[in-house]
Amino acid sequence: MALSRREWLILGSVGAAAAIGGAMLAPTLLRQDGGASELLAASLPDLSGQKRHLVEWKGRVVLCNFWATWCAPCREEIPMLNALRGEFSRFGFEVVGIAVDNAAKVKEYAKKYRISYPILIAEADGLDLMRRLGNTAGALPFTVVLGRNSRILSRKLGILRKPEITLEIKTLVSESAD
Repeated sequence: MALSRREWLILGSVGAAAAIGGAMLAPTLLRQDGGASELLAASLPDLSGQKRHLVEWKGRVVLCNFWATWCAPCREEIPMLNALRGEFSRFGFEVVGIAVDNAAKVKEYAKKYRISYPILIAEADGLDLMRRLGNTAGALPFTVVLGRNSRILSRKLGILRKPEITLEIKTLVSESAD
């Protein structure tokens, strides 16, 4: 059955629109590192005010957890993240908290609740960084897991659940140990 001229025009228009849309979105969708290079290049102060870069932890599996002191689910994750770091650090695992909050509040909170892992302070700039990593909602908590080669292996918007994240970490540290 032959297509009519009208049907050919419709198909051609749809094809052209798809090609244009693909060309416009390709740079964003096909970024090979998924935003990892921006995350690694970010220069963020730690609790003492010293500028740090996530590339410092290259060679380790790194769980980057974006959080804030005012975020109830974020606060709920902290004891679990402390425990995970304690359990898996000897296998080349690190947790890095990236606070999207006021530096003074973060310092006070980290001390009061004995956060054992490194905390970097992104303040409001953390929202833009999260969006570039795929969190278009800009919501918290948001977690990105980097492999030993500093490539993004997973992203999670919302609270982490211990059974799932523990299994992921066990798998990653044992895979990368081979």
